[in-house]
Parts: sequence; C-alpha cells; structure tokens
Amino acid sequence: MPSTSRPLRKLGFLTIGLFDESDPRRGHESTLEIIELGEQLGFDSAWLRHRHLQYGISSPVAVMAAASQRTRRIELGTAVIPLGWENPLRLAEDLATVDILSGGRVNPGVSVGPPMHFDDIKGALYPDTADAEDFSYERVRRLLDLVRGKPASDFSGARGFEVFSDRVQPHSPGLGRRLWYGGGSLRSARWAGEHGMNFLTSSVVKAEAPEGPYDFAEIQLSHIRAFRAAHPDGEAARVSQGLVVIPTDSASPEQRARYEEYAAKRTPRTASPQGPARMMFAPDIVGTSQEIAERLQAHAAFREVDEVAFALPFTFEHEDYVQILTDMATKLGPALGWRPGA
Repeated sequence: MPSTSRPLRKLGFLTIGLFDESDPRRGHESTLEIIELGEQLGFDSAWLRHRHLQYGISSPVAVMAAASQRTRRIELGTAVIPLGWENPLRLAEDLATVDILSGGRVNPGVSVGPPMHFDDIKGALYPDTADAEDFSYERVRRLLDLVRGKPASDFSGARGFEVFSDRVQPHSPGLGRRLWYGGGSLRSARWAGEHGMNFLTSSVVKAEAPEGPYDFAEIQLSHIRAFRAAHPDGEAARVSQGLVVIPTDSASPEQRARYEEYAAKRTPRTASPQGPARMMFAPDIVGTSQEIAERLQAHAAFREVDEVAFALPFTFEHEDYVQILTDMATKLGPALGWRPGA
C-alpha cells in the first residue's frame, strides 16, 4: 500500500440524524446514542448535518448542546449550517453558549448561498426582507467577527441597574479558531483560507473547467492546495475530508448486500458533472477496512489531509450505524495509522 504523506490524526463521522415524523424523539435519541458510542470508540469528532423542513436535524446547535452533556471528550461539529437561514448575531450567541457548556469542543461548520427552494419558503423565513437579504460571503464574515469578539453594539456599560456588553456574550475565546467553511469550489477554498478559517471538503465538488478533467480526487486536491496557499498557516492549515465509506468487516451478509445496493444506486451520478452547477460526486466506498484503506491511500486529496469526518449513509438503521462505526474505529482507523482518543 502506498504510504500517505499525512498520517491520519483525527477520525470523525457525520450523521444526518433521520427521524420518523410520528416519533421524532426516537430519531434524535438515536443520534445522541450514536455520538455517545463514537466517544466510547475513541472517535475524535462527531458532526451533524443540517436539514430544514425535512426529517433530519433542523437544529444542530440544540443537538450539540444535548450531546455536550452526555459526553466529555469528543468534539462536536456542524457540516454544515447554511447561513442563509440564520441571523449571524443570534447564531454567534448560541454557538458560544454551547461551546462554553461543552468545555470548548464545538466546531461550527458553515456555508453561504440562498436557502434551498428559497421561493417556497422566503415568505415564512424573511417575509419583509427576502429581496434585501445578503447571502454572500459577507454573512460568514459577520459571524466570524462576532464570534471572534468584535463589537456588536455601539454601547457598553451600565444603564440603570443593568450592565451591557458591546460584544457577544458569553465570549468563548477559542471558538474563533474552530470555525470551518464547507466549500466545494476554488473560490470558497480561497476565501476560507484568506479569512483564517478551517476547511471542510466533502463528497461533492464543483467541476469548474468546462473541458475537464473530471477527476474528483484531482479537483478536490486543487481546492485543498488553493485553501492552504491562501491561509496564514500555510501547509499547517486544517482541512477535513468527508467521503462516504462503509466498512463491512463485521457486517452480516444482509447488511453487506444492502450497503452495496445503496452505493450502486448512487454510482451513476459520479461519472460526470451533474446539473447546471456542474457538481461532481465521489463514489461511495464499500468493502473491508483493508480494501477501503487501500483506495483512500490512492486518493490524491486524501493523501494531503490528516483529518476526516466520514459521512454515514442517510437511510440505514441504528444497528447498521453501530456496526459501521465500530468497524471504522477498530479496523479502518488503525489501518490508516490512526489511534483512538483516550
């Protein structure tokens, strides 16, 4: 197996937290149990995907708050919060509060752009300001400034019996260094680097060259290098990769068949850019931990990262996630040179 130039240092996982509309508590409880299991297995981080008006986690900050009280070590992230749905000032307060409660374990990942299906929901989300809302990188910059302690008000001091701060309270000093941008384009990679953020790159990238090449790994590699070239920390700037990998070492024959069927149905979209945005999808990787490790070691972008947040498939059962996470921590991680956290 070819050696990686960056030994795997941090192993994480990402979940969407699906639930049944008739019993949403059970689904959320399952997500919390999976995070607890992740800590027990030694994972370094657990990440929550964001889903509005769907049957997945709509409030990852609230779920992180709950998870922070049921764990002691594992880092808790979002991948990602779409800022088009958020007020940066209020989000900065919520993130800082949960970071304080967790003991400094929150890793907020964010992205920009108009909310999905904006025409369908803008009347409910922004009834008076939909046409004036700024969904550009400026929204991220506002969040960065507020989290990092820049003034949010022109006043601080006492008014009557009350004392006011001119910056977000509580202030969590380390949180500003743990903000991530989830990007799939060269522009996003450069912007994140220029603004001193960390960079989340997933199983989706934008194929920006009309004539190709259409090699997912090479496109992702170009984003990682552009990010680090723009970042003050250079080669030390943090990047986390989030591919879908499904180890089958301890899976039952029925589970393996279901995993392979899931990946096969998603494979056709990986052959060429998809839609007007020309999005490229990485193939899901299903197999034994040794087989997955060999494929990852041959992946040009993986060779340049030392952190991962492997994405759990969306539609599997709780028992499937237990098996997948257990194999990741006990077999795949060690095959990649990772050692579990204490």
